[in-house]
Amino acid sequence: MVGVGVYWTYVWGQGGADGNSGFRWNNETAGLLSIGRITALWSGYLALVEVLLLARLPFLERMVGFDRLTIWHRWNGHAVVYLVLAHVVFSVWGFAREDFPPRGWTDEYWALMTNNSYPGMIVATIGTVLLVAVLLTSLAIARRKLSYELWYAVHFTAYAGIALAWYHEIPVGNELTPNIEVIPADIWRATYAAALLLVLWYRLVRPIAQNARYRLRIAEVTEEGPGVWSIRIAGRNLARYRARAGQFFFWRFLAPGFWYTQHPFSLSEAPKGDSFRITVKALGDHTARLGALKPGTRVLAEGPFGVFTAASATRRKVLLIAGGIGITPVRALLEEFRGDVVTIYRALTERDLVLAREIDELVARNGGRVEYIVGDHATPEGRRLLTPEHLRELVPDAGEREIYACGPPAMLALIERTLKRSNLHGRHVHIENFAI
Repeated sequence: MVGVGVYWTYVWGQGGADGNSGFRWNNETAGLLSIGRITALWSGYLALVEVLLLARLPFLERMVGFDRLTIWHRWNGHAVVYLVLAHVVFSVWGFAREDFPPRGWTDEYWALMTNNSYPGMIVATIGTVLLVAVLLTSLAIARRKLSYELWYAVHFTAYAGIALAWYHEIPVGNELTPNIEVIPADIWRATYAAALLLVLWYRLVRPIAQNARYRLRIAEVTEEGPGVWSIRIAGRNLARYRARAGQFFFWRFLAPGFWYTQHPFSLSEAPKGDSFRITVKALGDHTARLGALKPGTRVLAEGPFGVFTAASATRRKVLLIAGGIGITPVRALLEEFRGDVVTIYRALTERDLVLAREIDELVARNGGRVEYIVGDHATPEGRRLLTPEHLRELVPDAGEREIYACGPPAMLALIERTLKRSNLHGRHVHIENFAI
């Protein structure tokens, strides 16, 4: 992907057949317009990268891991929006300086919007507004106030924003006009077409085919505690999924109030071949109603995803750290790990210790030990819990272990800080953040 970007930068820099494109720095106006062109073309290229990062490409997910791809997707998304805004600012600024007499920025923008010589300005503006809305609603402060369903709906409009920008890129982009050696516009179209085909295959066609084959349905809903339910999902030939303990699926339940959105939930037990089990906690409007789902409800699933599995381990001794409902993939991993395994389960209260009975049984059967750490960091008595000093007391040989940590964002952030301050990082530390 980087190589393709470098190639395009070379092509853009050579200029098109009209003699007005390419990067020129001989005066201030030319410099402003060149910056506008660079930011436009790089934002268009990175928009494709943005889509492909979460297109569910199996080889990419296995190589990098969904959690890391999500982080890359987040920062790449920021880059796309900032480059688009820079393109708007510098291009309009450059055209305003080019006019005689020079215009103000807003006057020039309006002139470009109403000038037939620059097609696609209106739809590109709408696309830019959509991309900015996606960025703003994805900021941490906004995510905390928005429901997952509303955030998901707004986030989905990013596809529309990129599509609308397309109608401005080809006809207006001088760098995409033909020259003697290549036809950049055709290559640009082919690049977009390839990305579109990958997205359609892995986000639409493949999931539809999988779900038609496996015919997933809810088999059982069990209340594990206040606001916590385990949902068993059965189907045909589920071993073909090749799911591993520690992985997750995106689940969509075909019931009133549920069908229009999907949520990521980890498996809370190792796959049995004929069924999957997930355990969810009421943390929002969607999850609060999952306990009302009935056996027989059709289920659509995308997955499995994640490299938070026993296959990632290269050390014999293991340390599993879970916070809150992040215990679900850890509980599944306990079925696969044997011997010297230390499990630390961090929760605010005793009632938050989900699946504790099952964990005790697995530890007794497979060896190792479990430490339940209960308390609130905001209180004086809980301030020391899972600090680097406390972690050394619990697991003196933590540096010799393969470490897995999972939990909701706030709790996992505390755990990650402890690991870093304890100099526990690198390829032997695996993090699964419950924040997609």
